[in-house]
Order: sequence, then structure tokens, then C-alpha cells
Amino acid sequence: MKYSKDNALVLNVRKYTKLLCLKSILILLVSSCSIQSPRRSTLSENQVIEQCAPTDTLCIREESEQVEYPVNTPILGIERLHLFMDSLQNKRIAVVSNQTSMVGNVHLVDTLLSLGLHVEKVFAPEHGFRGQADAGEKVQSSIDKKTGLPLISLYGQNKKPLSTDLANIDIVIYDIQDVGVRFYTYISTLHYVMEACAENNKPLLVLDRPNPNGHYVDGPLLEPEYRSFVGMHPVPIVYGMTIGEYAMMINGEHWLQEGISCKLWVIPCRNYTHKTKYVISVPPSPNLKSELAIALYPSLCLFEGTTVSVGRGTDRPFELFGHPKFTDTSFQFTPVSKPGAKNPLYENKVCYGFNLQNSLSKRRYEINLNYLIQAKEILDSLPFIDQPVFFNRLAGTSTLKEQLMAGWSAKEIRSTWQPGLDQFKTIRKKYLLYP
Repeated sequence: MKYSKDNALVLNVRKYTKLLCLKSILILLVSSCSIQSPRRSTLSENQVIEQCAPTDTLCIREESEQVEYPVNTPILGIERLHLFMDSLQNKRIAVVSNQTSMVGNVHLVDTLLSLGLHVEKVFAPEHGFRGQADAGEKVQSSIDKKTGLPLISLYGQNKKPLSTDLANIDIVIYDIQDVGVRFYTYISTLHYVMEACAENNKPLLVLDRPNPNGHYVDGPLLEPEYRSFVGMHPVPIVYGMTIGEYAMMINGEHWLQEGISCKLWVIPCRNYTHKTKYVISVPPSPNLKSELAIALYPSLCLFEGTTVSVGRGTDRPFELFGHPKFTDTSFQFTPVSKPGAKNPLYENKVCYGFNLQNSLSKRRYEINLNYLIQAKEILDSLPFIDQPVFFNRLAGTSTLKEQLMAGWSAKEIRSTWQPGLDQFKTIRKKYLLYP
């Protein structure tokens, strides 16, 4: 077929028009992708996240970062402290930290001092600055032998920094490795630190770290009447957020006393998503010594309100469970007094039970209720939940205890959690810094 010059001209115009339309569509798509929520922003590699009090909008501070990092290894907030160095110069600094506040083999406090920064004091959470105290053991304030800095316990007489503690402080830095479980008390310490900072007009810098249980969300939501230091917020047992994201949620949802807000900065991780498998190099507490124990902790810690031992006083706490009356099982262990477990349940008594050491073959995506159900069935008429008040505080509700005692299956129990989980995931999504 032959075309006249006029036909060719028409075809060229049509072709040009189509290309112009495609270009316009492409521009619109790119523009729509760049529109950001007022609550969160797509992270680049050179950013510090600022939550601007009293609102909960996010501000992005761009910084130059001339550092080459490994491509697939998560880079912690503490490793990117240079992004915030200008704001720390000539400031009086307080640090909230413990034995996990490490970058390589160097502690955060030593890093700050080596950079010539003015660290005035250290606040220590449950288990103390060195992470050696038992669960629930009161920790006394003291002086750090290495640095001579005051160590102020936030798990002794006070769980919240006093105004006098912050009077000579310009900024507080928080860097503690969390495990992403509601009854793990480091997030409760975070709450009280944020509250004290807000009340005394002190900014808080959170150095973010990956969450080893950050890949899923599960469990019953905490009900207000069961609020305690082992559960302060209306979140599920496993909440799937880093400590930086969680701090932003505390602020954004106005969970601090009287709805006040803390001036908050977060230095985010790099090379991290919520699907990233992350193994903690330093045990975050005396009885979470392994990757397996951290993975099992959300399921097994509920036994702490029962007559069943989770292996405190053995070399493998939270990797097994048992009871002196589980005599039909072949596995046995004997708890003894040791650092981090001075007076373990069933001290010097033989316990029979279950070795869970081989249960890490697949990554966990839910709390395993079958451990509780199985233990109750074996004990039959023997006492099981002997600390109902504490059990309900761990669960965040009395409903779980009632369901277990009524013989509900794991599937039936889990179905009652779903409405609360759906509600929480909507809230959680607003504060996620990582996909």
C-alpha cells in the first residue's frame, strides 16, 4: 500500500501524540510515587528521621555519607552516628544503653568518649548496664569502673529518669537491642525515657537496630486493665517493629502521659527490611543466649506465670520446657543456681519435658500455643497457671487463661486475636521505616 505525503504527515502527528501521551502518563506515575505521607517518608541512604513534636509528622534531614558499606549486611544506627555528629558537638549527653550497645567490639559509650563528646551519665535498663542481673532483680545505681561515669538504674527505685537526672543534660541517646516482644521490658524503659525527655524538654536520639522477630505480628492485644511494666501499650505480643519505629508509634499515638510528645530523632538502619533475618551477636539478656531462644521467647515466656519451667538455671533457657511431673517424657534437665538465674524454678530438682533444640528448621511466623496446651493436658488436675495475675499481664488479657482452662484449641484461640491484629496492623503501618 502506498501513502501520500498527507497520509504520512497524519501518521507522524499521531505517532508524536501517542509518545507525548505516554510521556505525560509516565510523569504522572513518577510524581504520584514521590508524594509522601505526612507520617512517613521513603528512606534514602543519607537520612536522619525527625518526629517533629508536638505533631507527629516526619521531617527528613539529608546528610552527606561518604562511607562504603557491605551490600547485603544490615547497617545499624550506631554505625551511622556520623550523620548526627554536628548536633552532638558541645552537648552534654546521657546514654541509655546496656551490654548490647556495641558496634563491632566497641561500646557506644566508649565510641562517644573517643570522639571527644561529653557523656555525662548512663541510664541502665533491666539486667543492668552489663546485662548480668536476673530477670526482675532490682538494679542499684553505681559508678562505671572503666569510665567513671554515673550509672543510673532504671530498674530499681525508679523506672523513669528524674528531672534532676536530666537537669545537666542537653540530649539523650537510646541504643539497646530489642527482641520485638511486648513483655520484654526494654520498650517500657523506652516509654519512660521518652516521657521524661518530653516533660523536661530534652531531645531523644534513637539509634535503630534490626528486630530478630520483626518479620511477623501475632498474639492478643494488651487490654488497658492489664497494663504493667511487662506490657504498657495496646499492641500484640509480637509487634513486628524496630525500636526506632516503635518510638515513633509511642509518640504518634500519644501514649505518653497526658498525650505529650517527645522531640525524637531516629537514625535508621541500612540494608534492612522486616523480612531480613538478623542474628544478634550479643545476648540481649542473661537467659536469651541464642537465636533459638529469641525465636521461642514469644511462645515460651507465657510459661513464666505457670508451674512449668522454661529452663532457667540450665545452659539452654528458653530452648526447652518441663516439670517434675512430666514423667512420661524421655528428656530431662535439672535447674541449678547460676549467674542470671540465682533462684530458678525447681532448683536442684529433676524436670522432665521437651527439648526444642531442633525446632528452628523453619522460621517462625506465629506464637505456638500448642506448648501451653500440651503442658496443661499432661498436668491434668495438677496446678498449672499458679500465678494468674502475672499470667494475665504477660498475655495482656484474662481471656487466654480462660480459653486454655476451657480446653480451646490453638486454632480457636487464634481466631479471637484476628480483629485486634487487623486493627493494630493499620496503626503499625503508619510508622514503618522499612518495607
